[in-house]
Amino acid sequence: MSDHTPDSTVPDRPDAVPVRQDAERRQDVHDPRNVSRTSLWVTALSVPPLVLLAAAAWFGRWVRPGADDWCFLPVVRDDGITGLIGRFYFADNGRVTNAALVGAYAEFQVAGHQWFGLVSGALTLGVLWAATAAALRRGRLTVPRGLPLLVAAMATALFLFATPNTYKTFYWPAASVSHTMPPVLACAALIPFLVARSRRGRGAALALALLAGPAIGTLSEETAIVVTVLLVTVLLLSGRVTDTSVRFLRLWCAAGIAGVGAGALVLITSPGSNTRRERYGAGTTSLAAPESLAASLRGFTEIAHSVATTWQYAGAVAVGVLLGLLCRRPDGSAPVLPARWPLTACAGVAALLVSGYLCTVIAYPVFEDRVSAPSANRLRNDFLLVYVALLVGAGALLGVAARWRARRTGPVQAVCAVLCVLVCFGPAVTLLGLDANMRERAVRWDAQDRRMRAAAGAGARVLPYERLVISQMLEPFSRQGRSYWPGGCVADYYRIDRVTDAARPRGRT
Repeated sequence: MSDHTPDSTVPDRPDAVPVRQDAERRQDVHDPRNVSRTSLWVTALSVPPLVLLAAAAWFGRWVRPGADDWCFLPVVRDDGITGLIGRFYFADNGRVTNAALVGAYAEFQVAGHQWFGLVSGALTLGVLWAATAAALRRGRLTVPRGLPLLVAAMATALFLFATPNTYKTFYWPAASVSHTMPPVLACAALIPFLVARSRRGRGAALALALLAGPAIGTLSEETAIVVTVLLVTVLLLSGRVTDTSVRFLRLWCAAGIAGVGAGALVLITSPGSNTRRERYGAGTTSLAAPESLAASLRGFTEIAHSVATTWQYAGAVAVGVLLGLLCRRPDGSAPVLPARWPLTACAGVAALLVSGYLCTVIAYPVFEDRVSAPSANRLRNDFLLVYVALLVGAGALLGVAARWRARRTGPVQAVCAVLCVLVCFGPAVTLLGLDANMRERAVRWDAQDRRMRAAAGAGARVLPYERLVISQMLEPFSRQGRSYWPGGCVADYYRIDRVTDAARPRGRT
């Protein structure tokens, strides 16, 4: 029997759907009652991840400085943001864009730390929401109202909260600026490309890619690697097609690669970057040493295993399946699987693995065997957003396939909806526990802050300092008192000469 026979019930290929069945699908899609009900429950599904994000932002009021923050605050207070930029470029690491963003929140001192979670969370949600909507428009797909918000909210919640150390991913501004926000900002640079239609729009997208590249290159070395690998992968997949849109895609990728390369060159040649390499012995020879590469591979394998076995990421697949089940083409028909989807999927996975491994390689000299430990989990954030996006894409492919093969998709939608709610429970429990810990630390931090300010104002030059550790953050007198860092920065913050360990008898500092 022919594939196009009207009486066939299950087509062999998505593009061979029976005319009667296709007409019924279109009528069902355009039914206003179905559209309204679908938009309602899809929007309702976005409430759990949005509540999670709102609660996390509210808990941010308990954040207080720690670790590197102690060193940034006095510099910005005394020398301004430009002083911090100069310090980063000439002494610390060469990340000038990183310094500008750190200075933006450090300018407000403690209040900047408290508001950072709200601002960064809202920015992440807004960027992913806009990118999802723009990608759907670019693909000429329509979806029920509320579905782009659901995809963005779930991706945001998983990216920020389904981690071994939420504090360092979301609440610690210094780590977020270096590892959490860079991939989000890189995603924001994708939006002008997705919305470009006219010649002027394409020109603006190319210009923005050239400008965003150096910013990413001087913001985070790891994210710069991820962006470069992804852009090179897209260039290789574009093949030899000479279509106008493909030519624009190639130019945009080339502009992004050139921009990131220029930024990386500025960073690598900076005095601060050279100082950092000398401090950790992270020269080209040591990075490429067989033992370092092998240890990095072991570390990345452990990271990959940890991420792959975190079941909450199944929520990304669930929203992807809903996306594939509910999207439609302009004529109301269901989309078909792209002709080259296996190659594209394999290329995406390969890009993720390659970029993740390279990120681990350049981070290994600093963290060594701790590179895969929960205390260093922020390093995976540079490529974790790509992982979440790939899961959403894989789910969308499954949804499109199920839409053509399954007689009824209602049960599949119900399972995905339940999964979207369930995956929010684990991060919610973690956040509640973290809220209690942050509140306790904030009370003690504020009391100590008042005491030290009063003593410093009275003329004291050496003061005892109580270690206030949270989520494995570094504090003075760690490692059984052997490590003083960042004690000197704490002393600078209070304008005194030195702090001593309050837990030790006087005279044994």
